[in-house]
Amino acid sequence: MTFRLRLLISSLFFPFLLQAQTSKQVHQDRVFQQDYAVKYVGENEAKERFSLAVDRNGTIQILEQGKLLRPAFGAFQQDGKLVADQSYLPMKDKTILAILSYQNQLVYLDDKAVLSNAWAGDLYLMHDLKNPHALAGGKDMDFVAVSPSQLQYLKKGQKTNPFTIREPILDIRFDAKRNRFLLLQASGISAYSPGGTQISPVAKGEKLSAFALDSQKDLAVIGTENGYFTLDLANNQAGTLQTKLPWTEITAVEVNGTDYWFGSKKGAFRLDQNGTFSYYFGDRWLSGEQVRDMALDKNRVHILTEKGLSTLVFEEMTLAKKAEILEDQVRKMHIRNGFNASLQLSEKGNISSGRLKDSDNDGLWTSMYLGGQAFRYAVTKDPEALANCKESLLAMERLYTINPVEGFPSRSFERSGYINQLSDPDRWQHASDPEWDWKATTSSDEAIGHVFVFGVLAEIVDDPWIKAKSIELLDALMNHIVKNDMYLIDYDGKPTLWGKWHPDYVNGFPEQVGDRKLNSSNIIAMLQTAFHFTGKAIYKEKAYELMEKHGYLENLMRPMAIIGQSGDGSDDWSKMLSESWNHSDDEMYFLGYWGLYRYAFTPELKAQFKKSILDHWEAERPEKEALWNIFTALVQPENFDLKPSIWFLERHPIDLISWHTQNSHRKDIAIIPANFRRQSTETVLSPSETRIMRHNANRFTLDGGSQGTTVYSAGDIWLLPYWMGKYLGVIK
Repeated sequence: MTFRLRLLISSLFFPFLLQAQTSKQVHQDRVFQQDYAVKYVGENEAKERFSLAVDRNGTIQILEQGKLLRPAFGAFQQDGKLVADQSYLPMKDKTILAILSYQNQLVYLDDKAVLSNAWAGDLYLMHDLKNPHALAGGKDMDFVAVSPSQLQYLKKGQKTNPFTIREPILDIRFDAKRNRFLLLQASGISAYSPGGTQISPVAKGEKLSAFALDSQKDLAVIGTENGYFTLDLANNQAGTLQTKLPWTEITAVEVNGTDYWFGSKKGAFRLDQNGTFSYYFGDRWLSGEQVRDMALDKNRVHILTEKGLSTLVFEEMTLAKKAEILEDQVRKMHIRNGFNASLQLSEKGNISSGRLKDSDNDGLWTSMYLGGQAFRYAVTKDPEALANCKESLLAMERLYTINPVEGFPSRSFERSGYINQLSDPDRWQHASDPEWDWKATTSSDEAIGHVFVFGVLAEIVDDPWIKAKSIELLDALMNHIVKNDMYLIDYDGKPTLWGKWHPDYVNGFPEQVGDRKLNSSNIIAMLQTAFHFTGKAIYKEKAYELMEKHGYLENLMRPMAIIGQSGDGSDDWSKMLSESWNHSDDEMYFLGYWGLYRYAFTPELKAQFKKSILDHWEAERPEKEALWNIFTALVQPENFDLKPSIWFLERHPIDLISWHTQNSHRKDIAIIPANFRRQSTETVLSPSETRIMRHNANRFTLDGGSQGTTVYSAGDIWLLPYWMGKYLGVIK
């Protein structure tokens, strides 16, 4: 080929190459706010307002029954408690009735005066009120204090007498723009001018409960027992009552820049400038549920409930930093004999009470963690990632060698003598080594997980032992399946319940039953992967036999839209399997798509498989599931849901304790009619607001969790989609 011809070809193809390179969607890692809670647990009888304050040093004080408390010993995933604050000796002898943060210092109202230990203790303003309960500060060290029936203005060197008010004051805020105090009563808002002798009505309302001022927009944000509304302070014009909230019984309001914070009788929530709610409810976030007071402090929000104090921390981090945190969690809490395991807690929320837990799918969860570590090593060449790969691959290998059946992967293994304390005791068998037991009845989701990760390891990890071992195990598994006529044969010589890919089984289902499509898709992916790495003709021949003679290509290409209930006249097994959408099937499909698409026998098959994968992805898009989206980037990097994937990764909690969560009571979500996919709402909720879920769960589940007794691993939940996104180049 001449130079001129090469140049001509380059000029013709270079624009297309450039377009292909630039059309990939890519997320450039950025700083975001990761939220987590530090909780201080303990029953308390604090008042609803003026019970909590924080000063410029971050010192938090809580008022309860006239005495001051402070939080102590708390940290992330380690509950603290509330203890008596003994910082200032004289304070123990005072009967404190309200506490306030004024000019970022702590100010107190007791039965005699308004006082503070700041400003060298110079602030001490005597009052004449009986049983005062609230106060607010003005612009020049002046204050208003109120009792149920009186109001008094206090300023150094200026003595004013209390005057009568007809309705108790619930809350007080200072309107600096107009140099006046705004007073909230259940029936409306009134104004008081410093030094005056009466209050003037500003706006009427019903069942008002709390308020705060938005100085940027010149608004009062007013909570009621049934929602909130805003009041334009320039013209006293009230806005529409907003009731589409997580909960409508408002007990506290704070304004933080453009964000509005609401406390309620069912948790707290933030409304941002985009109109999006972030709901903080349940033990992941709060000690208790009835918010009595709130205080803002830089990157923290302190929330007082009937059961203690919770500090919501908003820490700036990137996805890369979050990955470091979660990697550390996995290594310290979730590695059992090389497996990626959950932690079972004997005490609610107490990490130190945990023991590593076996599961039905130790091989699957470890495959997903191991895949993430393989992607991590391919991207970073971090020796720690390589060591993690070797450690977990050894665990995977032992699944095959600890039982007597050639090429058969056990579900799990554990030292002998503990079967009755393990999950599903009836599935465990004694190994030939008297020190060990192993778990039988291996399922198809284990098998597809194994094939997925063996393919990933063999392809992208440049370590001779890992490549050779992955191909060896892949070949052993697939040889077992092919030799046994497309079945997983257990120790008893019988197929396992789910390890079946034979045409009699697969094509025995009606076309609308998902298992017919799923098992066809999975086994073709498995055979393609085996052929790609071993070159053994039997795997390719068997795949074509299944596709051409038994309709597996037609099965796997069948659109997701037809998947549904089997209908009348079908057998009970088909009816059971098709009662509703099975989200574990989604996990099996997508893990299989790596081998189905990447190792397709021909370009024509690859194009068909791409069509099938995209059809499935379209059905999954409402869930905003990062892993399914990033798997889709494998086949269509220029058009997949990158933004929802980043939303998932950024909003996912770093606290992976399975706290009980509840959302079905919310007033801001639209419940849709019951449907086959069990999609409960129009829009999926943030992972920060729902229970901790693996990728085989329904992300539209509103309520659930394990009451804080299980800690899930980020190894499969978060690290796999993150590192896969890095490897595919869609996260930079």
